[in-house]
Amino acid sequence: MLLVLQMMIKPLLFLFSIALAGTLPLSHAQGQEAPNIIYILMDDAGYGDLSCYGQKKFQTPNIDRLATEGMKFTQHYAGSTVCAPTRSVLMTGLHTGHTPNRGNRELKPVGQHPLPADTLTIAESLKAAGYATGAFGKWGLGAPGSEGDPVNQGFDRFYGYNCQRNAHTYRPTWLYSDLEKVTLDGKTYSHDIIMAECLEWLNEQAADKTKPFFCYIPTPIPHAAMDVPEDDCGPWRKVFPQFEDKVGKYGGDTVTNPVAQFAGMMTRLDREVGKVLAVLAEHGIDDNTIVLLSSDNGPHKEGGHQPDFFDSNGPLTGYKRNLTEGGIRAPLVARWPGKIPSGSVSDHISAHWDMFPTFCEIAGTEIPEGLDGISLVSELKGNSADQTKHQYLYWEFSERGGKRATRFGPNGKWKAIQLDCLNKKKGPGPIQLFNLEDDIAEKNNLASKFPERVQEAEKIFEEAHTPSEFWPFIGD
Repeated sequence: MLLVLQMMIKPLLFLFSIALAGTLPLSHAQGQEAPNIIYILMDDAGYGDLSCYGQKKFQTPNIDRLATEGMKFTQHYAGSTVCAPTRSVLMTGLHTGHTPNRGNRELKPVGQHPLPADTLTIAESLKAAGYATGAFGKWGLGAPGSEGDPVNQGFDRFYGYNCQRNAHTYRPTWLYSDLEKVTLDGKTYSHDIIMAECLEWLNEQAADKTKPFFCYIPTPIPHAAMDVPEDDCGPWRKVFPQFEDKVGKYGGDTVTNPVAQFAGMMTRLDREVGKVLAVLAEHGIDDNTIVLLSSDNGPHKEGGHQPDFFDSNGPLTGYKRNLTEGGIRAPLVARWPGKIPSGSVSDHISAHWDMFPTFCEIAGTEIPEGLDGISLVSELKGNSADQTKHQYLYWEFSERGGKRATRFGPNGKWKAIQLDCLNKKKGPGPIQLFNLEDDIAEKNNLASKFPERVQEAEKIFEEAHTPSEFWPFIGD
């Protein structure tokens, strides 16, 4: 009962804070209809896994359309280098030195470490501003019915994988519809039914037009297992016959030719993005809807996937679970006809924690205090001169010995990485320093030549980290 009361009180308190500040959503104050917001998050897609970012082995025409009719960001970053903390960063607007969930902590029998009941999420803020809110895909921030469940964190509607461990197969025996467990046959391809539910909800909201909507689509594609129905895999088997004797195993699933499976997965996802855009056109709400697409971290190397063959990280070094650019730099494309200049390219340095304040400004509602993110609205509208910049970006990761990194300095020139941060015997490893302007692949460690920059990074590491009882880190 107490949990239910907490969930009811949070959005009310946020509305009350807006009233006290004497503000109303700008769209309402100006007599204009508030914009709809759609945010699509790919799972483990690399910086080079879209054709608009240089992918040559397959094409993503519908996703590319978001870039050609909108803006492509070249220096955008994921919230973390693995799934759950990135999702926590997105929902809270706080980087991994502050966000509640900083790793993939698994719970038994099902679910991951939950967002605390008092967490303020972007869904709650938009719901308080009058938005209908829906999430469709992979959650990973709290077991069904827990305080971290999406329906307890601001979403009116949820359909998909509540537990990200269950998402290791695309043919599960159950998913969740809000708080109801949906039993499946273990043969049905989950992405298809999740997107069917998503498109049904989008059509309902678009036809209703009584309130704006926020649609969050954290698709499991292209996370392992590498698996897609034969109608999309078959054509790619003919393109990549040299891998037909290769077997991919992950999460209890076994597939043949995981290379063809991956190309088919991306093809299927791209087609679904086209369906989302078709809903907007059908209901005449294209011009009043911003659509954004990104990825939760760099490319994985699991289930037989071969990111090097696909050049999935482009010119970057590293993969999922690394804090080098290949592990955390992510694509971001955004389309908003009439607002975002068509075919524009931005080199503004941004990250997933910027989405919370960006969506608040788009919605015309107050941006909560204490966020690490900075609204990107000026940049999105082509007003780069007015866009506020970060002093630094920061990541910490408590797995694989503990790692942390920061991008800082004039124009974000410098990148510092420190490994073995949780090594109690030897202590943390030396800080590595890279000049991203000249060395995007992070090959040349310049720490010995620029000790003052290393000291600057040390100060950022200390400043950016707040201790957590669940995610202890160096110095706690």
